[in-house]
Amino acid sequence: MAMMIWMTLGLMITVQTAMESGSLPFLMRARTTSPHWDGSRSTPSARMFSTEPTVRAELMEQVPNIAMFLHENRPNFPAAFSRYLVPIVVRYLTDPNNQVRKTSQAALLVLLEQGLISKADMENKVCPVLLDLTDPSSDDDYKIEAVAIMCKLVTMLSRDTVEHLLLLRFCELCSDVRLFQVRKVCAANFGEFCSIVGQDATEKLLMPKFFDLCSDSLWGIRKACAECFMIVSNSTSPEVRRTKLSPLFISLISDQSRWVRQAAFQSLGRFISTFANPSSTALYFREDGISRETVRCPSDRCDRPACSASPGSSFDLGECQTEPPSHTPSGSECSSKSAPELCKKSYEESVRGCKVTGTSISEALEQDCPTTTQAGDREPQLVEDTYSSFHYWRSPLPDISQDLELLQIEEAAAREVPILDSQGPATSSQIQKVLDCLQPHLDDPDVQAQVQVLSAALKAAQLESHNEEADQDEVLSESSEIPVLEPQTSPPSAPLSIQPDPVEDQPVLATKPLDSPQSAPESFQLKDPEAGNEETPALIKTEQEGQDSSLNKLCEEEKSKVQNVIPQQLLDQYLSMTDPARAQTVDTEIAKHCAFSLPGVALTLGRQNWHCLKDTYETLATDVQWKVRRTLAFSIHELAVILGDQLTAADLVPIFNGFLKDLDEVRIGVLKHLYDFLKLLHADKRREYLYQLQEFMVTDNSRNWRFRYELAEQLILIIELYSHYDVYDYLRQIALTLCSDKVSEVRWISYKLVVEILQKLYASGDHELGLNFINQLIVKFCHCPKWVGRQAFAFICQAVVEEDCMPMDQFAQHLLPSLLSLSSDPVANVRVLVAKALRQSILEKAYFKEPGSAHSDELEETVLSLQADKDRDVRFFASLNPSRNLADTAALI
Repeated sequence: MAMMIWMTLGLMITVQTAMESGSLPFLMRARTTSPHWDGSRSTPSARMFSTEPTVRAELMEQVPNIAMFLHENRPNFPAAFSRYLVPIVVRYLTDPNNQVRKTSQAALLVLLEQGLISKADMENKVCPVLLDLTDPSSDDDYKIEAVAIMCKLVTMLSRDTVEHLLLLRFCELCSDVRLFQVRKVCAANFGEFCSIVGQDATEKLLMPKFFDLCSDSLWGIRKACAECFMIVSNSTSPEVRRTKLSPLFISLISDQSRWVRQAAFQSLGRFISTFANPSSTALYFREDGISRETVRCPSDRCDRPACSASPGSSFDLGECQTEPPSHTPSGSECSSKSAPELCKKSYEESVRGCKVTGTSISEALEQDCPTTTQAGDREPQLVEDTYSSFHYWRSPLPDISQDLELLQIEEAAAREVPILDSQGPATSSQIQKVLDCLQPHLDDPDVQAQVQVLSAALKAAQLESHNEEADQDEVLSESSEIPVLEPQTSPPSAPLSIQPDPVEDQPVLATKPLDSPQSAPESFQLKDPEAGNEETPALIKTEQEGQDSSLNKLCEEEKSKVQNVIPQQLLDQYLSMTDPARAQTVDTEIAKHCAFSLPGVALTLGRQNWHCLKDTYETLATDVQWKVRRTLAFSIHELAVILGDQLTAADLVPIFNGFLKDLDEVRIGVLKHLYDFLKLLHADKRREYLYQLQEFMVTDNSRNWRFRYELAEQLILIIELYSHYDVYDYLRQIALTLCSDKVSEVRWISYKLVVEILQKLYASGDHELGLNFINQLIVKFCHCPKWVGRQAFAFICQAVVEEDCMPMDQFAQHLLPSLLSLSSDPVANVRVLVAKALRQSILEKAYFKEPGSAHSDELEETVLSLQADKDRDVRFFASLNPSRNLADTAALI
């Protein structure tokens, strides 16, 4: 044993000698080193633990090679690696020189990747050192490096080792308040620990730490958490993923740092894909196992199934509420719930029961419905609601009742003035409350748009309130001078006070509310009562029909975004990635990330929820950035598999047709998977693309030969999708054109395409078309004035025989004579392929081996003449044993 120790130490010295001389193979001498070799006894410790850092660093670089040598010669060195080499590597992990430590860390990782370090050595020698270096009392530099190496090692260790030795220390390091570098390394590698330790340990020990890291004060740590979110999600249960991780991810998406939001949006699609399960994908769907969301219009807001709205008015999609599934977390459970959720209905409650007309926002904000009570009789109530970026604020619009002409003049005069006085300030205060709630969330582009609308509404409400008071004063003082009422469009020059004396012309005062914007359209004027009774119902009926149609359409749009597979907030955020404002506030390539992850999101939601993504997909397909369209083009065949043939034909085929006419950078994505997409279509729809295949021959850059190469490869696959008539009429000419391409690689693959077409024609039993095609091949290639064409004919004949594309008697009758005529071709390269085809393929067929074959004599004579050819390569292939296929024909074409 002592002798073995000295031999191992001698190896270390030999390595240093080999390193200095630049000849590492010198190490192989150690296998035959004598036990009495003096070099192995010459102060080894001084060599291995030299005071020169460069020597120690270079020695560590050679450790993996030494370890592999010892592993290959384990019988001679059974314990040398574990007993002597591993301790040296571990010792250098604590070396005072930074370069030596880095080199030893790299050597340790290589040893682990190669599987040379045993589990016992990891538990007893490596992990204890890492635990000492990551101790709270350890040096900062050592701790940071040890955390990094520990996080890299965890992927190469067993679950038991990680849980037993490293998990608790990792949890402590995640909470290191002194060194942010330690927390950052832990955050970047958090997913690896979760995937190793499993679901139970992740939820019990790691999840609290992950929540702390996601709310860390440094944006770099939060960004690292967003990047590894998908891996963490995969290690948790569906319940934890939905109730805890989803709100946490929403908080990262709305983070104050742009870099955190950017990383979160890039990971959003991948995080959504972790919600996939058999019941939510297109594989199968349990009708009774998943609660469906239903769209409803609350009875206190709508007195009929479809709410009414005028075509020109703004509309609150929030009025079409959705019933959340039972397993969706409530708003109180979401830590990231925004203030607009609590403010939404406080504004809408004041106008409950109102119908919608075409008046403006500011006009509607100044009043309630004519049939409601005083505004002060109701107090705004705060209710919880799930916030959605697709829910927009609108003002409640008043109703024009059909009973308008039945209002008594005296009652109107007594009621209108106090109602206007009391309701104006109340409505303005409600808008102000909403604006206050939205202020903390101005980073969101949707919230910014809402604030702008509400600010304008607030100013308009205050102005209209002032104008209304002035209007009342003007009516009271000048009513006798106004025969016909017109709506006020500008404020009076000076405020007027209300006269306490009774008005002389009482009928004029009674009809004033009918002329105000709050009670009637601007075009309405006071006329004869009989005329008013005839025109008012027709006007109201027309407006209500338009309102019903508009609201029905908007309700359907809102319903199209309802699903119960993933939390709705995640889907809303994903759909908002196509918003142009996101490109300015988050990432200029956010649309590309959305397009990249869309197939995964579609698979998660399932084909039954494709309506949620349809509009987004169409938006991405028309994006101005060609990289976005290119991403979709490369994945459209995968999306077609997910959606099935019906949805593909309805929604994807138009987009596919658009990609066919796009830039070459986009078209190549469609072309690479053309067969995969076409095979999913019905035969009649698939046949329409026969006319468009020729368009792939035209490219923006004629030098882009790979485009034509890809077309030939796809046509080889597409042949099976069409009848032999279609192949002959459409694909044949494309194949012959590609065979004449300037680039040899394109010609090479095109020859195989020609062989496939010929096989299709003969397999269908239509020998007439097959013979016509053979005659074209003979004219185009065998009689070609260029030697490249004649060489191609020899290769095609060999491929036809090898693939059994046609009966051998047909081959002997129609192709063999032309092939034999090329045996005397003046170009040696042509004769080489003729010799190869005859010797390796044709003569091996039983048809030509049969005694008494009509072609055996002719074949033998041709082969003998080729074996005596003046060219050495021709003689070689003519004499080559058929079992030895040594030459690559592609190098000769």
